[in-house]
Amino acid sequence: METTKKFIGEVLVEIADAIETGNFGEKVRIGITTFDSEHGAENIIRGAKQAQKENSNIEVCLIGNEVDENLKFYKVVDAKEAHSKMEELLDSGEINACVTSHYNFPIGVSTIGRVITPGIGKEMLIATTTGTSATNRIEGMVKNALYGIATSKAIGFEKPTVGILNVDGARQVERSLKTLNENGYKIDFAESKRADGGCVMRGNDLLQGTPDVMVTDSLTGNLLMKMFSAYQTGGSYEASGFGYGPGIGENYNRKILILSRASGEPVVKNAIKYAAEMAIGNVSNIANEEIKLAKKAKLDDIISELNKSKKVESNAEEVKMPKKEVVISAISGIDIMDLEDAVQSLWKAEIYAESGMGCTGPIVLVSEKNLEVAVGVLTKAGFVSQEGNIC
Repeated sequence: METTKKFIGEVLVEIADAIETGNFGEKVRIGITTFDSEHGAENIIRGAKQAQKENSNIEVCLIGNEVDENLKFYKVVDAKEAHSKMEELLDSGEINACVTSHYNFPIGVSTIGRVITPGIGKEMLIATTTGTSATNRIEGMVKNALYGIATSKAIGFEKPTVGILNVDGARQVERSLKTLNENGYKIDFAESKRADGGCVMRGNDLLQGTPDVMVTDSLTGNLLMKMFSAYQTGGSYEASGFGYGPGIGENYNRKILILSRASGEPVVKNAIKYAAEMAIGNVSNIANEEIKLAKKAKLDDIISELNKSKKVESNAEEVKMPKKEVVISAISGIDIMDLEDAVQSLWKAEIYAESGMGCTGPIVLVSEKNLEVAVGVLTKAGFVSQEGNIC
Protein backbone atom coordinates (compact mmCIF):
# COMPACT_ATOMS: atom_id res chain seq x y z
CA MET A 1 0.00 0.00 0.00
CA GLU A 2 2.82 2.43 0.89
CA THR A 3 4.55 1.67 -2.43
CA THR A 4 1.31 2.41 -4.27
CA LYS A 5 0.83 5.71 -2.44
CA LYS A 6 4.41 6.73 -3.23
CA PHE A 7 4.00 5.82 -6.90
CA ILE A 8 0.73 7.74 -7.25
CA GLY A 9 2.21 10.70 -5.36
CA GLU A 10 5.16 10.90 -7.76
CA VAL A 11 2.81 10.71 -10.74
CA LEU A 12 0.62 13.49 -9.34
CA VAL A 13 3.61 15.78 -8.82
CA GLU A 14 4.78 15.19 -12.40
CA ILE A 15 1.32 15.88 -13.81
CA ALA A 16 0.83 19.01 -11.68
CA ASP A 17 4.18 20.41 -12.81
CA ALA A 18 3.42 19.61 -16.43
CA ILE A 19 -0.02 21.23 -16.35
CA GLU A 20 1.29 24.35 -14.59
CA THR A 21 4.32 24.88 -16.82
CA GLY A 22 3.16 23.27 -20.06
CA ASN A 23 6.42 21.36 -19.97
CA PHE A 24 6.17 17.58 -20.13
CA GLY A 25 9.95 17.13 -20.41
CA GLU A 26 10.63 14.75 -23.26
CA LYS A 27 8.07 15.15 -26.00
CA VAL A 28 4.97 13.00 -25.64
CA ARG A 29 4.17 11.45 -29.02
CA ILE A 30 0.45 11.10 -29.66
CA GLY A 31 -0.86 9.42 -32.79
CA ILE A 32 -4.24 10.19 -34.32
CA THR A 33 -5.98 8.43 -37.21
CA THR A 34 -7.63 10.69 -39.76
CA PHE A 35 -10.33 8.37 -41.13
CA ASP A 36 -14.06 8.12 -40.37
CA SER A 37 -14.74 11.68 -39.19
CA GLU A 38 -18.15 12.88 -40.37
CA HIS A 39 -16.58 16.34 -40.61
CA GLY A 40 -13.68 15.24 -42.79
CA ALA A 41 -9.99 14.62 -42.21
CA GLU A 42 -9.36 18.38 -42.11
CA ASN A 43 -11.41 18.53 -38.88
CA ILE A 44 -9.04 16.00 -37.27
CA ILE A 45 -5.97 17.80 -38.59
CA ARG A 46 -7.10 21.21 -37.31
CA GLY A 47 -7.69 19.78 -33.83
CA ALA A 48 -4.31 18.03 -33.92
CA LYS A 49 -2.50 21.22 -34.92
CA GLN A 50 -4.21 23.15 -32.12
CA ALA A 51 -3.20 20.55 -29.53
CA GLN A 52 0.43 20.65 -30.67
CA LYS A 53 0.44 24.47 -30.87
CA GLU A 54 -0.93 24.89 -27.34
CA ASN A 55 1.66 22.55 -25.81
CA SER A 56 5.04 22.40 -27.45
CA ASN A 57 5.87 19.18 -25.59
CA ILE A 58 3.16 17.24 -27.41
CA GLU A 59 4.18 15.88 -30.81
CA VAL A 60 1.18 14.79 -32.86
CA CYS A 61 1.60 12.07 -35.49
CA LEU A 62 -1.04 11.73 -38.20
CA ILE A 63 -1.91 8.21 -39.34
CA GLY A 64 -3.83 8.48 -42.60
CA ASN A 65 -3.60 9.70 -46.17
CA GLU A 66 -3.86 13.45 -45.53
CA VAL A 67 -0.53 15.27 -45.12
CA ASP A 68 0.16 18.42 -43.09
CA GLU A 69 3.62 20.01 -43.11
CA ASN A 70 3.39 20.84 -39.38
CA LEU A 71 2.75 17.28 -38.24
CA LYS A 72 4.64 14.00 -38.47
CA PHE A 73 2.90 11.67 -40.89
CA TYR A 74 2.47 7.92 -41.40
CA LYS A 75 0.79 7.09 -44.70
CA VAL A 76 -1.87 4.34 -44.79
CA VAL A 77 -4.67 3.71 -47.27
CA ASP A 78 -7.72 3.04 -45.08
CA ALA A 79 -9.04 2.79 -41.51
CA LYS A 80 -8.18 -0.91 -41.15
CA GLU A 81 -4.56 -0.27 -42.11
CA ALA A 82 -4.52 2.81 -39.85
CA HIS A 83 -5.45 0.67 -36.84
CA SER A 84 -2.78 -1.90 -37.71
CA LYS A 85 -0.18 0.87 -38.02
CA MET A 86 -1.38 2.47 -34.78
CA GLU A 87 -0.95 -0.83 -32.90
CA GLU A 88 2.50 -1.33 -34.40
CA LEU A 89 3.62 2.18 -33.36
CA LEU A 90 2.22 1.74 -29.84
CA ASP A 91 3.80 -1.66 -29.33
CA SER A 92 7.19 -0.44 -30.55
CA GLY A 93 7.05 2.67 -28.33
CA GLU A 94 7.30 5.01 -31.31
CA ILE A 95 4.13 6.73 -30.07
CA ASN A 96 3.02 6.86 -26.42
CA ALA A 97 -0.74 6.91 -27.00
CA CYS A 98 -3.17 7.18 -29.90
CA VAL A 99 -6.58 8.71 -30.60
CA THR A 100 -8.88 6.98 -33.07
CA SER A 101 -12.51 6.10 -33.79
CA HIS A 102 -14.51 2.91 -34.37
CA TYR A 103 -11.92 0.66 -32.71
CA ASN A 104 -12.81 -2.83 -31.48
CA PHE A 105 -11.57 -3.49 -27.92
CA PRO A 106 -11.47 -7.02 -26.49
CA ILE A 107 -14.04 -7.98 -23.87
CA GLY A 108 -12.73 -6.78 -20.51
CA VAL A 109 -11.61 -3.40 -21.85
CA SER A 110 -13.79 -0.29 -21.86
CA THR A 111 -13.28 3.45 -22.19
CA ILE A 112 -13.49 6.26 -19.65
CA GLY A 113 -15.12 9.36 -21.12
CA ARG A 114 -14.42 12.86 -19.87
CA VAL A 115 -16.99 15.66 -20.06
CA ILE A 116 -17.55 19.20 -18.90
CA THR A 117 -20.85 19.27 -17.04
CA PRO A 118 -23.20 22.18 -17.87
CA GLY A 119 -24.37 22.92 -14.31
CA ILE A 120 -21.14 24.43 -12.95
CA GLY A 121 -18.60 23.70 -15.69
CA LYS A 122 -16.98 20.87 -13.71
CA GLU A 123 -15.09 18.04 -15.37
CA MET A 124 -16.39 14.53 -14.73
CA LEU A 125 -15.33 11.07 -15.88
CA ILE A 126 -17.97 8.66 -17.17
CA ALA A 127 -17.13 5.01 -16.56
CA THR A 128 -17.63 3.68 -19.16
CA THR A 129 -18.53 4.83 -22.69
CA THR A 130 -17.51 2.18 -25.28
CA GLY A 131 -16.41 -1.43 -25.05
CA THR A 132 -17.54 -3.69 -22.22
CA SER A 133 -15.76 -4.66 -19.02
CA ALA A 134 -17.64 -7.96 -18.59
CA THR A 135 -20.56 -9.81 -20.17
CA ASN A 136 -22.39 -9.76 -16.83
CA ARG A 137 -23.86 -6.26 -16.48
CA ILE A 138 -23.31 -5.86 -12.73
CA GLU A 139 -19.79 -7.29 -12.83
CA GLY A 140 -19.06 -4.91 -15.70
CA MET A 141 -20.20 -1.86 -13.72
CA VAL A 142 -18.12 -2.90 -10.69
CA LYS A 143 -15.06 -3.08 -12.93
CA ASN A 144 -16.06 0.21 -14.56
CA ALA A 145 -15.71 1.84 -11.15
CA LEU A 146 -12.15 0.51 -10.78
CA TYR A 147 -11.26 1.66 -14.30
CA GLY A 148 -12.71 5.10 -13.61
CA ILE A 149 -10.78 5.43 -10.35
CA ALA A 150 -7.53 4.45 -12.10
CA THR A 151 -8.08 6.96 -14.90
CA SER A 152 -8.93 9.71 -12.44
CA LYS A 153 -5.73 9.06 -10.50
CA ALA A 154 -3.75 9.15 -13.75
CA ILE A 155 -4.95 12.72 -14.41
CA GLY A 156 -4.19 13.94 -10.92
CA PHE A 157 -6.96 13.01 -8.45
CA GLU A 158 -5.44 11.31 -5.43
CA LYS A 159 -8.84 10.40 -3.93
CA PRO A 160 -11.48 10.61 -6.66
CA THR A 161 -15.09 10.53 -5.52
CA VAL A 162 -17.28 7.81 -7.03
CA GLY A 163 -21.01 7.92 -7.76
CA ILE A 164 -23.21 5.23 -9.32
CA LEU A 165 -25.79 6.39 -11.85
CA ASN A 166 -29.34 5.30 -11.01
CA VAL A 167 -29.72 2.73 -13.79
CA ASP A 168 -30.74 -0.94 -13.66
CA GLY A 169 -28.41 -2.76 -11.28
CA ALA A 170 -27.18 0.35 -9.45
CA ARG A 171 -28.04 -1.02 -6.02
CA GLN A 172 -26.26 -4.31 -6.66
CA VAL A 173 -23.21 -2.35 -7.81
CA GLU A 174 -23.43 -0.20 -4.68
CA ARG A 175 -23.48 -3.27 -2.44
CA SER A 176 -20.53 -4.79 -4.27
CA LEU A 177 -18.42 -1.63 -4.11
CA LYS A 178 -19.25 -1.10 -0.43
CA THR A 179 -18.21 -4.69 0.29
CA LEU A 180 -14.92 -4.00 -1.49
CA ASN A 181 -14.54 -0.87 0.64
CA GLU A 182 -15.21 -2.80 3.84
CA ASN A 183 -12.67 -5.43 2.77
CA GLY A 184 -9.90 -2.82 2.52
CA TYR A 185 -10.12 -1.35 -0.98
CA LYS A 186 -10.94 2.21 0.04
CA ILE A 187 -13.42 4.10 -2.14
CA ASP A 188 -14.47 7.72 -1.57
CA PHE A 189 -18.18 7.64 -2.33
CA ALA A 190 -19.79 10.84 -3.59
CA GLU A 191 -22.96 12.16 -1.95
CA SER A 192 -25.91 13.02 -4.17
CA LYS A 193 -26.95 16.68 -4.19
CA ARG A 194 -30.57 15.59 -3.82
CA ALA A 195 -32.10 15.78 -0.35
CA ASP A 196 -32.02 12.01 0.23
CA GLY A 197 -28.28 11.87 -0.50
CA GLY A 198 -26.48 8.56 -0.98
CA CYS A 199 -23.94 7.47 -3.57
CA VAL A 200 -26.57 6.53 -6.17
CA MET A 201 -26.64 9.54 -8.46
CA ARG A 202 -29.67 11.24 -10.05
CA GLY A 203 -29.95 13.25 -13.26
CA ASN A 204 -29.25 16.44 -11.31
CA ASP A 205 -25.91 15.00 -10.24
CA LEU A 206 -25.01 14.36 -13.88
CA LEU A 207 -25.61 18.00 -14.75
CA GLN A 208 -23.68 19.28 -11.73
CA GLY A 209 -20.80 16.81 -11.93
CA THR A 210 -21.33 15.68 -8.34
CA PRO A 211 -18.80 12.79 -8.45
CA ASP A 212 -15.38 12.81 -10.07
CA VAL A 213 -16.25 9.38 -11.52
CA MET A 214 -19.80 8.52 -12.60
CA VAL A 215 -20.25 4.75 -12.88
CA THR A 216 -22.74 3.38 -15.39
CA ASP A 217 -23.10 0.67 -18.01
CA SER A 218 -21.28 1.25 -21.29
CA LEU A 219 -24.33 1.83 -23.51
CA THR A 220 -25.79 4.44 -21.14
CA GLY A 221 -22.35 6.02 -20.86
CA ASN A 222 -22.11 6.23 -24.63
CA LEU A 223 -25.46 8.03 -24.80
CA LEU A 224 -24.40 10.43 -22.04
CA MET A 225 -21.19 11.27 -23.90
CA LYS A 226 -23.16 12.23 -26.98
CA MET A 227 -25.55 14.38 -24.93
CA PHE A 228 -22.80 16.20 -23.02
CA SER A 229 -20.67 16.69 -26.12
CA ALA A 230 -23.32 17.97 -28.53
CA TYR A 231 -26.24 19.38 -26.52
CA GLN A 232 -25.34 22.91 -27.65
CA THR A 233 -25.07 22.07 -31.36
CA GLY A 234 -28.14 20.00 -32.10
CA GLY A 235 -26.32 16.69 -32.10
CA SER A 236 -24.41 16.57 -35.38
CA TYR A 237 -21.21 18.20 -34.07
CA GLU A 238 -19.59 17.31 -30.75
CA ALA A 239 -18.11 20.57 -29.50
CA SER A 240 -17.46 19.96 -25.80
CA GLY A 241 -15.41 17.59 -23.67
CA PHE A 242 -12.44 15.28 -24.17
CA GLY A 243 -13.93 12.38 -26.08
CA TYR A 244 -14.80 8.83 -25.07
CA GLY A 245 -11.44 8.24 -23.48
CA PRO A 246 -8.83 5.51 -23.01
CA GLY A 247 -9.51 1.78 -23.15
CA ILE A 248 -8.80 0.39 -19.67
CA GLY A 249 -8.61 -3.25 -18.64
CA GLU A 250 -6.54 -5.70 -16.62
CA ASN A 251 -3.10 -6.14 -18.23
CA TYR A 252 -4.18 -4.02 -21.20
CA ASN A 253 -1.23 -1.76 -21.97
CA ARG A 254 -2.11 -0.03 -25.22
CA LYS A 255 -3.17 3.57 -24.57
CA ILE A 256 -5.89 3.96 -27.19
CA LEU A 257 -8.46 6.74 -26.82
CA ILE A 258 -11.73 6.95 -28.71
CA LEU A 259 -13.42 9.76 -30.61
CA SER A 260 -16.88 9.71 -32.11
CA ARG A 261 -17.22 10.23 -35.84
CA ALA A 262 -19.23 13.32 -34.85
CA SER A 263 -16.40 14.77 -32.71
CA GLY A 264 -15.51 18.30 -33.75
CA GLU A 265 -12.20 20.13 -33.70
CA PRO A 266 -12.39 21.22 -29.99
CA VAL A 267 -12.98 17.62 -28.87
CA VAL A 268 -10.16 16.34 -31.10
CA LYS A 269 -7.79 18.84 -29.50
CA ASN A 270 -8.87 17.91 -25.97
CA ALA A 271 -8.69 14.17 -26.71
CA ILE A 272 -5.04 14.56 -27.71
CA LYS A 273 -4.32 16.39 -24.45
CA TYR A 274 -6.18 13.65 -22.57
CA ALA A 275 -4.03 11.06 -24.35
CA ALA A 276 -0.88 12.90 -23.27
CA GLU A 277 -2.04 12.83 -19.64
CA MET A 278 -2.71 9.09 -19.91
CA ALA A 279 0.82 8.57 -21.22
CA ILE A 280 2.47 10.75 -18.57
CA GLY A 281 0.36 9.32 -15.76
CA ASN A 282 0.93 5.76 -17.08
CA VAL A 283 -2.71 4.83 -16.68
CA SER A 284 -2.03 1.17 -17.54
CA ASN A 285 0.24 0.72 -14.50
CA ILE A 286 -2.21 2.49 -12.21
CA ALA A 287 -5.13 0.39 -13.50
CA ASN A 288 -3.22 -2.85 -12.90
CA GLU A 289 -2.31 -1.70 -9.40
CA GLU A 290 -5.94 -0.77 -8.59
CA ILE A 291 -7.16 -4.16 -9.82
CA LYS A 292 -4.46 -5.89 -7.76
CA LEU A 293 -5.56 -4.00 -4.63
CA ALA A 294 -9.23 -4.77 -5.33
CA LYS A 295 -8.40 -8.47 -5.67
CA LYS A 296 -6.74 -8.37 -2.26
CA ALA A 297 -10.10 -7.06 -1.04
CA LYS A 298 -11.81 -10.20 -2.46
CA LEU A 299 -12.97 -8.76 -5.79
CA ASP A 300 -12.98 -12.24 -7.33
CA ASP A 301 -15.24 -13.58 -4.56
CA ILE A 302 -17.64 -10.68 -5.04
CA ILE A 303 -17.77 -11.28 -8.80
CA SER A 304 -18.23 -15.02 -8.28
CA GLU A 305 -21.25 -14.27 -6.10
CA LEU A 306 -22.68 -11.96 -8.77
CA ASN A 307 -22.30 -14.65 -11.43
CA LYS A 308 -23.98 -17.41 -9.41
CA SER A 309 -27.32 -16.56 -10.97
CA LYS A 310 -25.97 -17.19 -14.48
CA LYS A 311 -27.16 -20.38 -16.12
CA VAL A 312 -24.58 -23.17 -15.80
CA GLU A 313 -24.78 -26.34 -17.84
CA SER A 314 -23.10 -28.91 -15.60
CA ASN A 315 -22.88 -31.47 -18.37
CA ALA A 316 -21.75 -29.04 -21.04
CA GLU A 317 -19.22 -30.43 -23.49
CA GLU A 318 -15.71 -29.08 -23.02
CA VAL A 319 -14.63 -27.28 -26.18
CA LYS A 320 -10.93 -26.90 -26.95
CA MET A 321 -9.64 -23.68 -28.45
CA PRO A 322 -8.34 -24.14 -32.02
CA LYS A 323 -4.87 -22.92 -32.98
CA LYS A 324 -4.66 -19.13 -32.71
CA GLU A 325 -4.59 -17.03 -35.88
CA VAL A 326 -4.89 -13.37 -36.84
CA VAL A 327 -8.54 -12.29 -36.63
CA ILE A 328 -9.52 -9.09 -38.45
CA SER A 329 -13.04 -9.79 -39.78
CA ALA A 330 -15.91 -8.87 -37.47
CA ILE A 331 -19.41 -10.36 -37.24
CA SER A 332 -21.98 -8.23 -35.37
CA GLY A 333 -25.62 -8.63 -34.35
CA ILE A 334 -24.93 -11.06 -31.48
CA ASP A 335 -26.57 -10.44 -28.11
CA ILE A 336 -24.05 -9.63 -25.38
CA MET A 337 -25.37 -12.50 -23.24
CA ASP A 338 -24.75 -14.96 -26.10
CA LEU A 339 -21.31 -13.70 -27.08
CA GLU A 340 -19.13 -16.29 -25.37
CA ASP A 341 -21.48 -19.11 -26.43
CA ALA A 342 -21.14 -17.91 -30.04
CA VAL A 343 -17.34 -18.08 -29.77
CA GLN A 344 -17.59 -21.58 -28.31
CA SER A 345 -19.82 -22.70 -31.20
CA LEU A 346 -17.13 -21.59 -33.67
CA TRP A 347 -14.39 -23.31 -31.69
CA LYS A 348 -16.48 -26.47 -31.79
CA ALA A 349 -16.50 -26.10 -35.59
CA GLU A 350 -12.68 -25.78 -35.41
CA ILE A 351 -12.77 -22.08 -36.34
CA TYR A 352 -10.60 -19.85 -34.18
CA ALA A 353 -12.58 -16.82 -32.94
CA GLU A 354 -12.40 -14.10 -30.31
CA SER A 355 -15.08 -11.96 -28.70
CA GLY A 356 -14.89 -8.20 -28.81
CA MET A 357 -16.87 -4.99 -28.59
CA GLY A 358 -17.24 -2.61 -31.50
CA CYS A 359 -18.75 0.85 -31.50
CA THR A 360 -22.14 -0.62 -32.47
CA GLY A 361 -22.15 -3.49 -29.99
CA PRO A 362 -20.78 -7.02 -29.40
CA ILE A 363 -18.78 -8.68 -32.19
CA VAL A 364 -17.08 -11.98 -32.93
CA LEU A 365 -13.72 -11.72 -34.67
CA VAL A 366 -12.51 -14.38 -37.13
CA SER A 367 -9.89 -14.58 -39.86
CA GLU A 368 -10.76 -13.25 -43.29
CA LYS A 369 -10.57 -16.74 -44.85
CA ASN A 370 -13.03 -18.16 -42.28
CA LEU A 371 -15.54 -15.29 -42.40
CA GLU A 372 -18.10 -16.81 -44.74
CA VAL A 373 -18.08 -20.22 -43.03
CA ALA A 374 -18.25 -18.58 -39.56
CA VAL A 375 -21.32 -16.55 -40.54
CA GLY A 376 -22.95 -19.78 -41.70
CA VAL A 377 -22.19 -21.56 -38.41
CA LEU A 378 -23.51 -18.66 -36.31
CA THR A 379 -26.61 -18.30 -38.48
CA LYS A 380 -27.43 -22.01 -38.22
CA ALA A 381 -26.97 -21.84 -34.44
CA GLY A 382 -29.31 -18.85 -34.21
CA PHE A 383 -26.75 -16.34 -32.96
CA VAL A 384 -27.18 -14.02 -35.98
CA SER A 385 -29.92 -13.36 -38.51
CA GLN A 386 -30.29 -15.13 -41.85
CA GLU A 387 -28.06 -12.58 -43.58
CA GLY A 388 -25.44 -12.38 -40.87
CA ASN A 389 -23.90 -9.02 -39.97
CA ILE A 390 -20.40 -8.36 -41.25
CA CYS A 391 -18.60 -5.22 -40.01
